[in-house]
Amino acid sequence: MTTLLKTLTDTTYDSIEGYRKAAEKADSPQLKQALNQRLQQREQTLATLNAELQRSGEELVTKGTLMGDAHRLWLSIADTFENGDEAAAERVEEGEDYLKAKFQSALDADDLAPQERAVIQQCYAEICEGERFADTISQQYD
Repeated sequence: MTTLLKTLTDTTYDSIEGYRKAAEKADSPQLKQALNQRLQQREQTLATLNAELQRSGEELVTKGTLMGDAHRLWLSIADTFENGDEAAAERVEEGEDYLKAKFQSALDADDLAPQERAVIQQCYAEICEGERFADTISQQYD
């Protein structure tokens, strides 16, 4: 099931890049700070996923994917910031919803190795925090 873990790691990396671009483009200093804090937490999740890939003998994820719905969604955040913090917060919320659904789907799989399931569950907790954060900023900037 390492392919599933690799896919989750790729998508997590894409979300980091999305947070980075969003923080660069945000107008509100408070939103910039909040996005950078989430970025740091997401980087820790990426490190956890990469450690499991390494344990499995796989290559670490050190760059984002060029294709995929999550990547395009996160890249669109940069353009959204041109329309203000409200639109950006909504895009972050959409990205977090997408990522949470990918992790939930992975946890619903019956054929996960116990170690992989434990790592995915651990990372899912941070992903859920990110999704709650996105809901909060979406309401705040609505």
